[in-house]
Amino acid sequence: MEDQDFLLFIKKIKEHTSIDLALYKEAQMKRRLTTLRMKRGYNTFISFFEAMMKEKELFYEFLDRMTINVSEFWRNPNRWELVEQKFIPEMLKRNRRLKIWSAACSTGEEPYTLAMILAEQAALGETTLHATDIDDGALEKARKGMYLDRSVRDVPPAYVKKYFKQDGLMFHVSDELKKAVKFQKQNLLVDTFDSGYDLIVCRNVIIYFTEEAKHVLYQKFAKALKPGGLLFVGSTEQIFSPGQYDLEAAETFFYRKKGV
Repeated sequence: MEDQDFLLFIKKIKEHTSIDLALYKEAQMKRRLTTLRMKRGYNTFISFFEAMMKEKELFYEFLDRMTINVSEFWRNPNRWELVEQKFIPEMLKRNRRLKIWSAACSTGEEPYTLAMILAEQAALGETTLHATDIDDGALEKARKGMYLDRSVRDVPPAYVKKYFKQDGLMFHVSDELKKAVKFQKQNLLVDTFDSGYDLIVCRNVIIYFTEEAKHVLYQKFAKALKPGGLLFVGSTEQIFSPGQYDLEAAETFFYRKKGV
């Protein structure tokens, strides 16, 4: 009965939201959502679903739990140093008008990190910088650009001073950065992608998908890159056979589309 309850929940979520929970690793997803359901006092997933359809805040909490909105500026700093000191300069030598996408951007720390790097290299104004996520609540926070002090702990001090305004424990992103990032809602597994990207950053999200869903996503990302463009993934998301997607390793966790 419990399995039937969860399967019906998956079916109804897909019917009403286009989110296919069957494409996520079931054990992790079910455990996470069971904790939330019980915390909110619902005995079954169907009663939880019916409540979500009536209460917007509960639905947003479900989305937040599902999409693991854990993000920081400059997460894994040595990886971002490569972006700043090697890959972006290389791209700018070829073309000053870059097109960059932060996929599954959560609450915005990642695209704002990109914006700071581009601003430092006098390229922000000429760059198209997209940022997408499935979670409306996360996107709302991203657009506001307000973060607790712990989120900026890895940001170089000079950048904190230049691109943030501190108000107690909160740090406000500068208007320059906010204006540069175009936030939009998107379901990676369902929606079509734009194309011609120099850089796509999608980190610490793909790990939650099934192998089949990962395969589809890597194909879609590869098609969205221009020849020579880079895909930057998370530290637990190494692609073991990048050639099948017309990609090749550029550095650890960076994959270049073949063709240049």
